[in-house]
Amino acid sequence: MADVVDEVIMDSDENEDILPKSTEEIAELKKENGNQLYKIKQYRSALPLYTEAINLCPDTAAYYGNRAACYIMLNRYEDALEDARRCVQLDPKFVRGYIRMAKCSLALGDLMTAEYAIKKVQELQLEGSGISSELKSLEKLKLYENDATKSYDKKDFRRVVYCMDRCLDEAPFCAKYKLTKGECLSFLGRYQEAQEIANSILHHNKGNADAIYVRGMCLFYEDNIDSAFQHFQQVLRLAPDHKKAMDVYKRAKLLKKKKEEGNEAYKLCRFQEACKLYSEALEVDPLNKKTNAKLYFNRATALARLTKTKEAIADCTAALNLDDTYLKALLRRAKCYMDLGDYEEAVRDYEKVCKLDKSREHKKLLQDAKFALKRSKRKDYYKILGVDRNAGDEEIKKAYKKRALIHHPDRHANATENEKKEQEKKFKEVGEAYGVLSDPKKKARYDSGQDMDDFDGGMSDIDPTQVFHSFFGGGHGQEFSYGGMPGGFTFQFG
Repeated sequence: MADVVDEVIMDSDENEDILPKSTEEIAELKKENGNQLYKIKQYRSALPLYTEAINLCPDTAAYYGNRAACYIMLNRYEDALEDARRCVQLDPKFVRGYIRMAKCSLALGDLMTAEYAIKKVQELQLEGSGISSELKSLEKLKLYENDATKSYDKKDFRRVVYCMDRCLDEAPFCAKYKLTKGECLSFLGRYQEAQEIANSILHHNKGNADAIYVRGMCLFYEDNIDSAFQHFQQVLRLAPDHKKAMDVYKRAKLLKKKKEEGNEAYKLCRFQEACKLYSEALEVDPLNKKTNAKLYFNRATALARLTKTKEAIADCTAALNLDDTYLKALLRRAKCYMDLGDYEEAVRDYEKVCKLDKSREHKKLLQDAKFALKRSKRKDYYKILGVDRNAGDEEIKKAYKKRALIHHPDRHANATENEKKEQEKKFKEVGEAYGVLSDPKKKARYDSGQDMDDFDGGMSDIDPTQVFHSFFGGGHGQEFSYGGMPGGFTFQFG
């Protein structure tokens, strides 16, 4: 760049006998050379020339104004703002200096300085011409800042993110707006986006306490509490009065303490105490989805040990609402559904489990749940006869005798039509039950859970009336006459 300046100066020195130029003249030439480069958008090349001019004449306001304009084009708004301030200090009536101050302040989100600069332009220049766009930007920023503050207080973090995006449209280099957005993204569980924002700020300023705080929040909400502690401690070393960092640091310590105490109580089989401690931990920070999901699961596990199965299901559901890929919570809830005999829900959960992890163990659990569901939809022949699953042949026979006589349609000849239908249905079921449980092969298939319709024509070969006639139609022993039977059948009991 010095070569360019020397060339320009040489071109102007046509008379070798001319006297050396004064410092002011050299500074002016530096500025003019810088202006030529500025016009052709060679801002990086123009910048050192403006700096040389300033070094030669540090009290000339225009040089600072020109360098401020160059910094603006290079998006170095903090440097530009510093030069604009110096410019108007040297010349309090330098309108373009105030305009540049307003532009820089708006880009950086410094509304107080922007408002001051705009006011000075309006005082110095009729109707403040040339700053209409800055005025509009200032009003938008005020509007959205105010909206964001109210939304933050209401914990409407999505609205805050929206407001910050609108603010960044007007003030794209404002670290405060970016970090407010990053903080709210962490509250919304959008940790990667929040981390990227914080990291971009820290890339330029490693000591930015707010950026370190946002990173700490992401770690805290991702259940990386120890690393979060380190970040909050670093924030408090840099900014001891950082209220947000102090508050969340205290919450994180309390949350860790309650969770660990709950885990210890569970290990000692003090399940009621563990539930209480997990409940207290859940109250610490409702926004901490990752940790709270684990707390709900832990409490569900303790509740299951207390045989409070429905409450355990509710806690597993709460955990899954916070983290729908939480495999342990799905497995626990499915097991609880199995314990309650709600096999359809168990199958649904095990299907979700298998989508997340198709291990052999999980496939077996799904298979068992489907088998239990299928078996639950079959008629319980043991229940129909009123016997235990371990009942022997004689007990099954006695049970059939009793139930068949109770439900035979002729015994209910004088009942209402609905009652007759109900008794006919029960009589048929009793016959089916006896037909299966009295046949060793069918009983074995039934007990193993196999579908009876898949074998030997299934249940179609069992005629409840025929079973009744064959059972009571002959033999020896006490004879019992039941006159209402068709054909005057006589029943004998052995």
